[in-house]
Amino acid sequence: MVLRDLGLGDLLVAVPALRLLRRALPDHRVVLLGPGWVGDVAGFPVDAVADDATAPPPDVVVNLHGRGPQSHARLDALAGERPVRRVGHAAPGWDGPAWVDDPARPERRRWCDLLAACGLVDEASAADAADDLRLPLPRASEASTLATSGSEAASSTAGAVVVHPGAAFGAKRWPVDRFAAVAAALAADGHRLVVTGGRDEAALAARVAAASGGLDLAGRTSIGELLALVAGARLVIAGDTGIAHVATAFGVPSVTLFGPVGPAQWGPPADPRHVVLTDATRRRGDRFADDPDPALLAVGTPEVLAHARDLLREDQAPRGGWTTT
Repeated sequence: MVLRDLGLGDLLVAVPALRLLRRALPDHRVVLLGPGWVGDVAGFPVDAVADDATAPPPDVVVNLHGRGPQSHARLDALAGERPVRRVGHAAPGWDGPAWVDDPARPERRRWCDLLAACGLVDEASAADAADDLRLPLPRASEASTLATSGSEAASSTAGAVVVHPGAAFGAKRWPVDRFAAVAAALAADGHRLVVTGGRDEAALAARVAAASGGLDLAGRTSIGELLALVAGARLVIAGDTGIAHVATAFGVPSVTLFGPVGPAQWGPPADPRHVVLTDATRRRGDRFADDPDPALLAVGTPEVLAHARDLLREDQAPRGGWTTT
């Protein structure tokens, strides 16, 4: 049983470790402690999703969220007095490897290496699995349920350029006027634009949509609908946030802008379809700051636009037909 909290990015970088866990414990049901929308992610490698009240009594608890103490305590509460196996980083009552912050180590590798350090898989298997972030593409029926103002708008999302100007913290948020300038230029090139975001990012999305004539879907899609939208896109342009990980999972070309955290840690595996832009020499590194990190501000509009146009010309499309085991 694996139990964890997660955001969309955390969810997707854990995919390789979850696959390894299922192979290592083939006689166990893998139950994810997390929000119900995880069930909208087709092909996600767990057997069920639960919350604290509905999770069944575990035999094994695995913390793929952090080093605690909150995460560990939550899992310990579910275990109660049962003699369970605990898999996670070292903490009171938990054996395991020490937590190490290494900016050069991909976060997806952290969780695979944890399973190796705890004896569930060998180191070679952990290394081999870590870069496989792929998920199967949503079915056409799922893509057709996009929450738009009408069927004409829904059909206009297929093959569009998706621009996502928001991020959880200002440190990761490229200036909205730059997103708007890129979107307007791509619209002038003849590309259809779709702008995404959460409800709290509606103002940012509206500015980008107004500049480009794009379809504004901020706050109007479920997670499943957002995944279907990205799966059918020609290109995704975003900061270091969850939607960039969705593009990686579906092999959709992307341009991702990194600020306080570098792409070596949270970026995609090396792939010509995925361009990462930053200036590490100017990185401040405060991921919770209100203003954009200087490493992010160093990325200019012409640079993003040039890479976007290159990817759109190439239209690298070998992303369908993937399967996962």
